[in-house]
Amino acid sequence: MLYSAYEFQKTWLAGAANVAAVGARLLDNPALPMGYLGLGPATASALKVFAHLYHERGKPAFDLQPVEVEGKSFPVSETVVFEKPFGGLRRFVRDGLSGDAPKLLIVAPMSGHYATLLRGTVQRMVENSEVWITDWADARMVPLSEGTFDLDDYIDYLIAFLRHIGPDTHMLAVCQPSVPAFAATALMGAAKDECRPKTLTMMGGPVDTRASPTGVNDLAMDKPLSWFQNNVIASVPFNYPGAGRRVYPGFLQLAGFMSMNLADHMMSHYEMFKHLNAGDTESATRTRQFYDEYLSVCDMTAEFYLQTIEHVFQKHSLPKGEFVHRGKAIDPDAIRDTALLAIEGELDDISGIGQTRAALQLAPHLPEAKKKYHLAKDVGHYGIFNGSKWRTKIAPVVEQWMKDNG
Repeated sequence: MLYSAYEFQKTWLAGAANVAAVGARLLDNPALPMGYLGLGPATASALKVFAHLYHERGKPAFDLQPVEVEGKSFPVSETVVFEKPFGGLRRFVRDGLSGDAPKLLIVAPMSGHYATLLRGTVQRMVENSEVWITDWADARMVPLSEGTFDLDDYIDYLIAFLRHIGPDTHMLAVCQPSVPAFAATALMGAAKDECRPKTLTMMGGPVDTRASPTGVNDLAMDKPLSWFQNNVIASVPFNYPGAGRRVYPGFLQLAGFMSMNLADHMMSHYEMFKHLNAGDTESATRTRQFYDEYLSVCDMTAEFYLQTIEHVFQKHSLPKGEFVHRGKAIDPDAIRDTALLAIEGELDDISGIGQTRAALQLAPHLPEAKKKYHLAKDVGHYGIFNGSKWRTKIAPVVEQWMKDNG
């Protein structure tokens, strides 16, 4: 019922958004005088904001722009190189990249947004690296015949991706996948797998949420697992390929994140309205582009979501040494030669300070020279991997770490 009610509301609002878009175009038509009189310009701006907010969105494209290196512009090629039912790999390479450039696997979160949320991450790292990114599927688009997908499967996918790319690959996990990426590294280290990552960079990840708990952490701890099962899990409606699959809907995840900073989001759209009304299309376009990505959401399987809540946020299984994969305990001490870099944002309100740094203490026999911590000043959660500070302050730290441990 929950998902069906949402689909009905979404359809209704999408229709209203289309009407608003038509009204805005009419008011903007230079052949019609109404757009120049009285409240015409303000009405057109308001309709544009409404139309943008509620129009129906699909999966965004990466559409990377050419990168500039040493004063020269190079186009970037994108290919899908490996596919599995619940996710695949996309490879990005810029023209002119040297043959000995480092190989980097970026692990995108499976947390309600598409991998394109890390477009800025890829855009920056592709300047000097051959880049792959995990492109997780929208669970509502995966037929039930493909089976389930849980935390064990997520770890297996990462190992399969690393083996596909080959030896001497670096791995960068953004937020939620820091835990399964660490687990995959430990498993591959214990097996002496030749494709274990050379470095693992974890950015704003909830490795140990007991450190500086945030509102997200408090919510996960305040409710029993049964509450999440009964209140946020829904069945995919019959108009999708994954009909009947139990999922944590992306729209609920989005609603949770929006509610944390609702005033800021409302102010952003009010500012967008003012920019449009003043004819500042450049500023309005920047806001629109951000929300085009932010409001594009996908579902994750119920089993993966509930296991993440249980083991990452409630039981703290990894830092307690109780994390299990396929019935076998994961030994963090098996990480003996993969260099670990933990990056946190000073203003992160999703993964608090100390939560990612905790990973460095879980590998006691890894030499200290292969451990590094970086606190990004004046940076919130999304600023760790997107924006000017990411490009100019944080990415160089990652690149230097990869170079030092290549």
